[in-house]
Amino acid sequence: MKIDLAMLRGLEREKEIPFEELAEIIEQAIHSAYLKHQENQNRTVPNERDVRVTLDRKNGEISVFVPELDDEGRVIGEAQLTTDEFGRVASAAAKQVINQRLRDLSDDAVLGVFKDKEGKIVSGIVHQGPNPRMVHVDLGEIEAILPPEEQIPGEDYSHGTRLRVYVTSVSKGTKGPQVTVSRTHPGLVRRLFELEVPELTSGAVEIVALAREAGHRSKVAVRAKESGINAKGTCIGEMGRRVRAVMSELGEEKIDIVDYSSTLPVFVANALSPAKVTDVFMLNESLKQVRALVPDFQLSLAIGKEGQNARLAAKLTGAKIDIQPDSIMESD
Repeated sequence: MKIDLAMLRGLEREKEIPFEELAEIIEQAIHSAYLKHQENQNRTVPNERDVRVTLDRKNGEISVFVPELDDEGRVIGEAQLTTDEFGRVASAAAKQVINQRLRDLSDDAVLGVFKDKEGKIVSGIVHQGPNPRMVHVDLGEIEAILPPEEQIPGEDYSHGTRLRVYVTSVSKGTKGPQVTVSRTHPGLVRRLFELEVPELTSGAVEIVALAREAGHRSKVAVRAKESGINAKGTCIGEMGRRVRAVMSELGEEKIDIVDYSSTLPVFVANALSPAKVTDVFMLNESLKQVRALVPDFQLSLAIGKEGQNARLAAKLTGAKIDIQPDSIMESD
């Protein structure tokens, strides 16, 4: 039996699997196939350590060496078999094992590459599979899954659409590596800002907190780590270019960038933007309960459509926010 060494060299180049590793896997596969063949033929199965399989690295020839026994069953030497003595079934089994091991190695190589991409953004092209709700995204080396719960409501996932997605998990499944991606994860917004704002990757500016309702609105709290930097203005960009670039990647999802403060009432007032807050005071410090006062005409803006602005502000700050109009204080 001969192995196509050119094929192995091709795999080495294409899959970045070392040639020597491939050769050893083939030797192990033939070794297992021989032992299985002996067992299936109800023959004496030698100690696996006494069976040697070698792949000639120059011509691809497979050699199998087994114990040579005397009439009393004692090992007196070593005999070489030809693969014909395995039978065609065993040979086919060996090839099957080889192919499976090569697939496993290839899968492991892909898995290693994409494991490093967890929590990062990748670009891909939508490929619609048999299930219209389960979107497939071609990432080049592998096809990722964008499940329904990770899809932005109303977003277009037509076949051929190019998308940036956030890698949420990479695992080894029964059919090879499985990559799950998201369009709704808050991390997508964070990573998109890092692509647009060099000061974030340099560490001059930091995203401290982020709250998102995908497809509708996100709130991002930022602060400067170096003096002389306006964190909010830096992330918005000149004429709003940076924040608009992020929004365009998210189907025009609205984004509020606010200044972070370690003083909770100040942070809450900032988080309720675009509403102008008159005052915020603590109701219960240990429970992080606060009351925010806004002008009467800004009450609906502070609460937002279906409570969205207030809800996102609460997520962003971790506070329980009671929003009231200024007139409630006047009536008191």
